[in-house]
Amino acid sequence: MEKVNLGIIGTGRIGRIHARNLKYQIPGAKLLGVADILEKSAYEVASQLEISIVEKDYRALLDNKDIDAVVICSSTDTHAQIISEAAQAGKHIFCEKPIALDLDKIDQALNEVKKAGVKLQVGFNRRFDPSFKKAKNLVKEGAIGIPHLVKITSRDPEPPPISYVKVSGGIFLDMTIHDFDMARYLLDQEVVELMAAGSCLVDPEIGKAGDIDTAIVTLKYEKGAWGIIDNSRKAVYGYDQRIEIFGSRGCIMVGNPKNSEVMISDADGIKTDKPLFFFVERYKEAYLAEMEEFIRCILEDQEPPVGGWDGRVAVKMGYAARESLSKGCFVKI
Repeated sequence: MEKVNLGIIGTGRIGRIHARNLKYQIPGAKLLGVADILEKSAYEVASQLEISIVEKDYRALLDNKDIDAVVICSSTDTHAQIISEAAQAGKHIFCEKPIALDLDKIDQALNEVKKAGVKLQVGFNRRFDPSFKKAKNLVKEGAIGIPHLVKITSRDPEPPPISYVKVSGGIFLDMTIHDFDMARYLLDQEVVELMAAGSCLVDPEIGKAGDIDTAIVTLKYEKGAWGIIDNSRKAVYGYDQRIEIFGSRGCIMVGNPKNSEVMISDADGIKTDKPLFFFVERYKEAYLAEMEEFIRCILEDQEPPVGGWDGRVAVKMGYAARESLSKGCFVKI
């Protein structure tokens, strides 16, 4: 196989990012078709990227013998079903997180993947951010000795629409889920228990919808290290994504990239650019890198570095955080 022929299911914001990367920036990929229940969106993307196959029903892509793999960017409630059907059709699968909000549905989907022997990569894009990846490698190499503390900050510039909050599974399953995966990734260790606390400080409508918008999660790792995740749905200065790993021999920190590194010092103080505004800009390189890795794994017949098990554990941690918030105590994973 010289190239991987792909179809994209779901042509919203993230689907369009992957479509452009596959079309123009990954030599080993060939984007053959797109599908979306909103036909206008699918035709718009197909027109922009000169894609000949446009479908309303994603099953037409699964039935297409020329397509080797699919990229699932549809709504969360469709992920598990499409994974199962794609596996049964013999297609390799890239799926945005989460696999599902129901653990039984996740298990059913993963079982189909295993039976079919196809590859599944889950879209935890932050693992592929160059700075985060370097930090993880430094920890692995022993640059800071034995890890003691991990701090992860993740704050959005604006809260999502209330309509999204009502169906997303809540902050722990749609936002902190990335941080749960990052916590495991950075130390290459499992978290054995956690405690979550939070409240609604940004938008009272989020509280009325049964969720919180400000949260702290304390993590206990299997080898004794501790982690802290802090989340907010609104940081007025931009998208705030930082990590710190403290160990017996030192500390690794990754800050926020900015539009420029220009710094102005004057009588009023020291000024720099704000962080990049949102995830599309912040993780531009990571989105490309994760898709390059997916294509490489298919071409070289290797297992993706972030698979179904990782997707399942992150959801499990999300549910543990919800339980902890309601009970006010540590919950084992």
